[in-house]
Amino acid sequence: MEHDTPYFFCGIGGSGMLPLALIVRARGHRVAGSDRSLDQGRLAPKFEYLRSLGISLFPQDGSGIADSAQVLVTSAAVEDTVPDVVAARALGAPMLTRPQLLARLFNEAELSIGVAGTSGKSTTTGMLGWILERNGRRPTVMNGAVMKNFVRPDSPFSSALVGIGPAFVAEVDESDGSIANYTPHVALVNNIALDHKSMDELRRLFAGFTAKARVAVLNLDNGETAALAATLPAERLKTYSLNDRRADLLAEDIAPAPDGIGFTARERDGTTVPVKLLVPGRHNVSNALAALAAARAAGLSLQDAARALGEFSGVRRRLETVGTANGITVIDDFAHNPDKIAATLATLHDWPGRLLVMFQPHGFGPLRLMKDEFVACFAEKLGPDDVLIMPDPAYFGGTVDRSVTSAHLAEAIAAQGRRALALPERAACGDALVEIARPGDRIVVMGARDDTLSLFAEEILVRLK
Repeated sequence: MEHDTPYFFCGIGGSGMLPLALIVRARGHRVAGSDRSLDQGRLAPKFEYLRSLGISLFPQDGSGIADSAQVLVTSAAVEDTVPDVVAARALGAPMLTRPQLLARLFNEAELSIGVAGTSGKSTTTGMLGWILERNGRRPTVMNGAVMKNFVRPDSPFSSALVGIGPAFVAEVDESDGSIANYTPHVALVNNIALDHKSMDELRRLFAGFTAKARVAVLNLDNGETAALAATLPAERLKTYSLNDRRADLLAEDIAPAPDGIGFTARERDGTTVPVKLLVPGRHNVSNALAALAAARAAGLSLQDAARALGEFSGVRRRLETVGTANGITVIDDFAHNPDKIAATLATLHDWPGRLLVMFQPHGFGPLRLMKDEFVACFAEKLGPDDVLIMPDPAYFGGTVDRSVTSAHLAEAIAAQGRRALALPERAACGDALVEIARPGDRIVVMGARDDTLSLFAEEILVRLK
């Protein structure tokens, strides 16, 4: 990357765009951007933070693209008709997608560690980033979620960390196929399950990702990643498991607690170390094993890695408690595919109390692709007293097939004996949640791709008071 190249991020407030913009700016480049949410007057604190860093913000009308030397960075979801794209093409300005720019930075690193998989990427990335930072490795970390350990008064949206060490840890995405752009030294894959693409396409993408790595870190508890592990030579493989004693790293004596979960990490040579996590759930034990295994691949001892991991306080919107009012707890959660939803519900059912779940599907396309899997997940994982309420899927404009709606999902789940209903407007869902909630209940606001879900959860808490 030329040091004086100016960059313009279209959709700079997005979960994948903001941290990348922060990394590019910290490396000495001029950064500007636009965002539809800014034009709509939403998410003001985020944009005030960007301005405080000297990042110029413009309406998403093409007015920010004034120089043919500017590199326009877009997400995969940006369409050709967006004015910023039109303006860049008129000027002949170069354009990159977000994953293309991230891959360029990542592949230049002396030690590139890519965290991939259908579920758990952001948490595992945060865990590994904190382990490396706490052990003096000064990593650069690119995450899709705010990492609580790195939040400071002057850095409230810490989804990125810029370090001077050799390690570059990045959450990498398979949903748009961009995982093929990355050449990792360490390739970590938590799990592989149906999400945005067909299973055949996912198998091809993850196999290509791990084939390029010096070391692949793979989960033996997931059938797909276990099958992938069987194709790789032992000297290029580190495996982990909650159950399979053939794994290089095994979790034993798992003990859930109200404030997290504990376990013993055992290596093949018999070395053991106790681990106490501040985040709950068996799925986080799996994430922790993945981070520990990657830390070992990066040269850290198990003891040093586990000690740092015990201080990891989580990432935003992952089973995050917003607050409690009149005996009712409100939880904000990023779960949006069947695997993530199942993990969240299983963790919450470790403790008594009815769940009132508001699930906003993260798009009409994913809803249509995974409708049957969503139905099976909620029908199996909701308790007999739990209630599921769904608004229409998140929609940010553009052309999309809207033939499958939340109403279709709710009807199918109700037909299997669970309490589920769909209300097109999210405000109506909030009214229903407040009306039916009683002391001892937990309200779970669940969904992705929409930062206003956190604001919605906070508003519910205020109304309960």
